[in-house]
Amino acid sequence: MTQPTNQPMNATMSNPNTIARVMPETPMFDVMEGAARIEKRVLDHGFVALIDCMPRMAPVGKTADFSIVQSARVSYGEGTKQVNEDRGLVRYLLRHRHTTPFEMVEFKFHIAMPMFVARQWIRHRTANVNEYSARYSIVPDRFYRPSLESVRAQSGSNRQGGEGLVDAGTAEEFLVMLDRAEGLYKDYLGLTEKGVARELARAALPVSVYTEWYWKCDLHNLFHFLSLRMDPHAQYEIRVFADAMYELLKPIVPISCEAFEDYRLGAMHLTKLEIESIKSGKPLATTNKRELAEFETKCAQLGIVMPVGSPAKSPA
Repeated sequence: MTQPTNQPMNATMSNPNTIARVMPETPMFDVMEGAARIEKRVLDHGFVALIDCMPRMAPVGKTADFSIVQSARVSYGEGTKQVNEDRGLVRYLLRHRHTTPFEMVEFKFHIAMPMFVARQWIRHRTANVNEYSARYSIVPDRFYRPSLESVRAQSGSNRQGGEGLVDAGTAEEFLVMLDRAEGLYKDYLGLTEKGVARELARAALPVSVYTEWYWKCDLHNLFHFLSLRMDPHAQYEIRVFADAMYELLKPIVPISCEAFEDYRLGAMHLTKLEIESIKSGKPLATTNKRELAEFETKCAQLGIVMPVGSPAKSPA
């Protein structure tokens, strides 16, 4: 067995069969503090559990952010004087969209969520996912039920979103419909016991049933996911999962999360046309109604008065 060594790597290069095991120069600690999982409950039967991350070990006095700094500095060597402070470098990298160093940090989650949330979630194709198999196992008896007071109405301006609440009578009708849908579970179990294949019997289950998966993603793509799903316009049932994930990873990469909040989460993207309109005071150079509405919303957030069809102007 090869013995650990603190000798420089080039000291062993003369023997190609030697494996050099270089021990840490400074004391290290577990960024998850020895936990096998760190879990937060979400919705009625859901949860988000952080079960592993990379790096798992960090130098004492630092956080897992050190891995971002480590990978970034290898690009320009030890002698550079451009950035000499970890927090400043992390913030610079995120601010200027240098994404590769953030890919060096990964988080692995175990998550239970309603099926309709999972189908929305899986559209983010940058993670490694392994889902509970309803072909192999019986689906557990867990269904998502919103409260009577939280049944949303269809948004009039957003075709894929909800806005406000429906009246109490309609909300009750919706919950009764969920009762009927959940009632199919008993039939599902009975028919599988009679021999119907699980892979086929699952077709009768509603998308309110819970599924589970392991989901592993690097920090760059995780930030992209969170910037979309923590947004107020995101569907509530996926937003609460994104909020829980962020709460679990923030203590592990606090410097990166601080930069994410400052430069991404509350940020606004302006198009070339929008910048030209604001600079010139002329109307936005488009006739697209959705684009005009989006620009009007941005102007309101920036405190710029911009009546539809009129030049943008600063408030008095």
